[in-house]
Amino acid sequence: MSREAQQPVDRAGVLDSAACAGGLKPAPTAGGVPTAGGASTAGGAPTAGEVSVGDGFSRPADQGGEAADPIFAAEQAHLTETYGKLEKIGRDAVAAMEAVAAQAAEDKKNMADELAVNFATWDDILETHADIVAMNNIIEAHDMANSVQAERLRAVEVLLREPYFAKIELQFKPSAPTKELYIGSAGVSDENYRRLVVDWRSPVAEVYYSQAMGPVSYEADGRVIRADLRLRRQFEISRDTLHGYFDSDVAIEDKLLLASLSRGRSAHMQAITATIQKEQNQVVRHADVPVLQVAGVAGSGKTSVLMQRIAYLFYQHRGTLDPTQVFLISPNPVFGRYIDRVLPDLGERNPEILTWAEFLAPLLPAGRGAGEGDVSYERLQAIDAALAGFAFERSDFRDIAAAGTRLVGGDAVAKVAAKFDHLPAGPHRVTLMNEELSARLEARLKGIAADEDTHDEIADLPIEEQLRLFGETFEPQSDEEARALALTYVREKYADALRQVRAMDWLDVDEIARRLMGRDGLTSVEWVYLKMALTGLSNPDAKYVMIDEVQDYSAGQLAVMARYFRRANFLLLGDPNQAIAEGTAPWGEIRAVFEAERGAVSACRLMTSYRSTPAITDLFASLLPPGEAMEVSSVQREAPAPEIVVAADADEWACALRRVVDDAAGTDKLTAVIVPYKSEARRMAKVLGEGAVVLGEHDSLPDGGVVVLPLALAKGLEFDSVVIADASPRVFPVTDLARRRLYTAISRATRHVTILANGELTELLAH
Repeated sequence: MSREAQQPVDRAGVLDSAACAGGLKPAPTAGGVPTAGGASTAGGAPTAGEVSVGDGFSRPADQGGEAADPIFAAEQAHLTETYGKLEKIGRDAVAAMEAVAAQAAEDKKNMADELAVNFATWDDILETHADIVAMNNIIEAHDMANSVQAERLRAVEVLLREPYFAKIELQFKPSAPTKELYIGSAGVSDENYRRLVVDWRSPVAEVYYSQAMGPVSYEADGRVIRADLRLRRQFEISRDTLHGYFDSDVAIEDKLLLASLSRGRSAHMQAITATIQKEQNQVVRHADVPVLQVAGVAGSGKTSVLMQRIAYLFYQHRGTLDPTQVFLISPNPVFGRYIDRVLPDLGERNPEILTWAEFLAPLLPAGRGAGEGDVSYERLQAIDAALAGFAFERSDFRDIAAAGTRLVGGDAVAKVAAKFDHLPAGPHRVTLMNEELSARLEARLKGIAADEDTHDEIADLPIEEQLRLFGETFEPQSDEEARALALTYVREKYADALRQVRAMDWLDVDEIARRLMGRDGLTSVEWVYLKMALTGLSNPDAKYVMIDEVQDYSAGQLAVMARYFRRANFLLLGDPNQAIAEGTAPWGEIRAVFEAERGAVSACRLMTSYRSTPAITDLFASLLPPGEAMEVSSVQREAPAPEIVVAADADEWACALRRVVDDAAGTDKLTAVIVPYKSEARRMAKVLGEGAVVLGEHDSLPDGGVVVLPLALAKGLEFDSVVIADASPRVFPVTDLARRRLYTAISRATRHVTILANGELTELLAH
C-alpha cells in the first residue's frame, strides 16, 4: 500500500498515490502556505500587494477602465503620434539608404572611368595614389552615411513592436516646468533632434530603475545631474495600442513586473528591459571593474541581468566595442540557444557564445578532448613554479612538416633555441624563436616556389584548379611571375606548416610536461595552461567575458580562462547552492583565483526570486544553509502548492509517474521531468514510453509538452512545471552535494512542482 510522506511544515501538499487508475488526489493541507519572505496565503489567493494580470493598470472603458480617463486618452494620443513618427523615420531611413546606394554606384562608375593608373614616373605614382585615396574617401563617406541610417532603422524596428514602456517627469529647477521623457528598448530622435524615445541605457533613464521618487541624481559626461522625479509611469503597450498605465508616484509597486511574470515562460528567454529591478540594475550599470562576482538565488534573473549588461556595454562603448570582443561562456548548448534571441530583439548582435568544451577545443591538439575539468589551482601554480628554472632540450622540439615534407627540422629548431639561451623559457623567448622560424619557413617556401619541378607540378593541375588558385591558367610570362604564382600554390599546399608556426606547435608540450612535472598524461586543463605559460597563448583582443553558472567550474578551469582572456573584464554569475558536480570551486575560492590572476574582485548579491511562486521558492529555500533562507523572497503570485508522491514500490512509482506525465501532456505548458544523469534519462524514457521526449544537447527547448532531461542540462533553464522523478534517499542522500542538486532541480519550476519518491522520501525534505 502507499505511504504518505510527512508533510514538510505545510510547505507542500502530499498526494495519496494509492489508486493509480483513480488519479492523484492532493491531501488536505492545514492553513496557508508560508512564502519565503515569511508571509502566507490561503487557497492560492494573491497576497497583499500582489495583482492578477494587469491589475492596478488604468484602462480604457471597454477594458474595464473608468468611463472617461483624460490621462489615458492623452497617453493614447501621444502613442499614436509617436508611432506615426517612428513609421516615417523608418521610411525615411530606407529611402536614404536607397539614395546612398544609388549615389555610391554612380560615383564608383564615374571614378572607375576617370581613374588612370600610371606608374611611369614618381609624379605619376603620387597622382595615382592621390586619386585612389580620394576614391576611397568617397566610398567611406557613403559607407558612413549608410551605417548611420542602418542604425536608425534598427532602432525603429525594435520600437515599432513596443515604442516605449515607461515615462518619467523630471524637474531640474524648482521654478522650471517638468520635462517628460519616454523610455524604450532603443532611443530615437525626430528630424529636429528632439528625443522621441530615450534608450533605457542612457544615463537619465537610470532614475526610472532606481525606484525612488523625489530628489534623484544621475551621472552624464562626467557631471552629476540632480533633479526631482515627479512621475514614474509604466505602460502596457503593443505596437500603437495602449492597453493600460500605472503611476507609481506614491509607493513604488512594479505592476509591469507582476504583469510580465503572470504571462509565464516561453521557449526563449525574453529581455527584461522594462522590468529591471533595483538590485538587478546595480549589476547591469555597474562601473567597469576587472572582475565582478554576482551571487544570486535561483530565479533571481542572473542570466537576464547578464544579457542586459551586455546590451548596456554595447551602448556605453558604441563604435568601439564589437560583439567579437565579448564572450559568454554558457553552461550547455541548449542554454545557448535559449538565450540567443535576447540581444537581437534589442537591436544588438549576439556576443560569442561558447560552452567550456567549445572554448577549449581550438586550444588543444587535434583529436584531444576537453577531458576532466577537475583541476586545482595549486596544480597550475606548480607548473609556473617549475617553469621558472626550466631549460629547453632537443627533445622538446618537433619538425615543422606538411604534405609529407619536412620543411624545418627539429635540429634546426634547437639551433634557433640556442641563440636565445640567455633568456628563460617562456613567452618572450618562444616568441623570438617563432619569429625566426617563421622567416626560415617563408624562405624555404620561396625556394620551393622557384623550383622548376614545382612549376611542372602546377602546369599538370586540372584547369579548374588553376583557375581557382590564380583566376587564370598557369601561363607565366616571366620567371618572376612564375615564382609569384607558384608561391601562392606552395603556401596553400603547405598551409598546415604555416599553421604549426602560428600555433607554435613545434614545441612538444607533452614532452616538456613529462620533464617539467615528472609525469605523463596531463589533463587538458593542465596542457592548455602549460602551453599558455610557455608561449603566452591568449586572446588579447577580448574586452569582456561573462561566465554564467560560474559555480560549476573548477579552480583550474577558471584560472585558464582568466589567463587566456588576459585583458578582458570578467562578470562571474552564479549560485553557490547550485554547484551540482564534484570538484568545482567553492565561492570563496572562485574569488581567490581571480584575485590572484586579475586583482581586486567586486561583489553583488541578488536575493529576490522572480521565477517561482512563493510556495516553490519557500520549498527550495528550505534547502539552503541555515541563515540564508531568511534572506530569500519571491514576488510571484501564489499557485498550487508543491505535491509530493511517495510510492510503496517500483510498480506503483512508475504508475504514478506516468499519470503525472499524462496529465501534463494534455496542457500547452512545458513540463520537465528532471533526472540525475544522462543515462537515467534514457531509462526514464522507457518507463514513460511515448509520453515524453528526451532532450539532448543539440535540441532546442520546445514551447510546450513534456521533456525528460538530466539535471546538468536543466541548469539555467526554467519550466512551467517540474517533476522530480525520484527524490528517494538513493538519488538524494543526506549530503551537501545532494542538497544542492535537489535545490537546483526544484528551482527550475515557475508554477508547479511534483516530487515523486520510489520507496521513501529523502530526509532532505522530511522536515
